[in-house]
Amino acid sequence: MKKLVEDWIFMAGRDLKTAEILIKEDSPLTNIIAFHCQQAIEKYLKAYLIEKNIPLIKTHDLIRLNNMIKEIKNLGIDEKKLIIINEVYIETRYPSELGLLPDGLPATEQVEEFIKYTKEIKDIITNELK
Repeated sequence: MKKLVEDWIFMAGRDLKTAEILIKEDSPLTNIIAFHCQQAIEKYLKAYLIEKNIPLIKTHDLIRLNNMIKEIKNLGIDEKKLIIINEVYIETRYPSELGLLPDGLPATEQVEEFIKYTKEIKDIITNELK
């Protein structure tokens, strides 16, 4: 595995660890947890692309990154979950006219699922890179 790929995996792990720490708070910062889950997944996907010598593009779009990966190999990533976390990313960072999210902040249960899904992506990518 390339050193740069290891660095991306390391930084993704830090985002995931941040989400895991924040979920344990009495009043979890759910929008920040959602953001770190999205960031971790983005970094894991980019790590895979770097290892496969695919030039990175400036994007935070998980669907686009996954589509780039699928041109190489279908890793079986659950795209329905990817779509949800992709949508929440922007909405959790910037207030909209209707409030932070149309339905308010992400629920604790929702971000617990995001963390679980981020771990699934981590396992898929790290197993592929071994």
